Amino acid sequence: MSSAEQYVRTEHPVIDSDPHFKRVVRYMRGSDYAAWGTLTVGAPAVLLALERIRPAAGPKGINVALGVATAMGFMGGFLYSYQKSSLRFWGWEENAREQAMNRKEMDARAAAGLPAYGEPTMDEAAQAAAARNSKFAALKFAAIPYFNTTNHKYHLSENTSIDK
Repeated sequence: MSSAEQYVRTEHPVIDSDPHFKRVVRYMRGSDYAAWGTLTVGAPAVLLALERIRPAAGPKGINVALGVATAMGFMGGFLYSYQKSSLRFWGWEENAREQAMNRKEMDARAAAGLPAYGEPTMDEAAQAAAARNSKFAALKFAAIPYFNTTNHKYHLSENTSIDK
């Protein structure tokens, strides 16, 4: 191994280091949807509980606040669920179900003669830049929600080297 390479080592097999947005959502588990729903409902529930402790000045204020809390809970729940699904793609969490789904999907794409990760629509430099910008982006949701929405060839799986 040259000094310019390192290997991805995780407890579970790496499925894809930069999964497309649609794949991450498609591979979400029921527990991810449950967490999303819980956070969506939980945010306004906490607000209502706090409202009982110290009521707002008027009913209009609480209606707006409930709408904002519900929207924030929905978005936060989605980002949490997306991140949990991404962690399984990266092999950071148990991913046996996702491995089986990926194997089935990749076999079907290979049998149909399609590229494994979709047909790229950008030139090489743009593909490389898109991959660098979106790789492990689910870890940076606190700063800015950013997703891989492009097809490119820069995907790493188990025992694939990474150029620094």
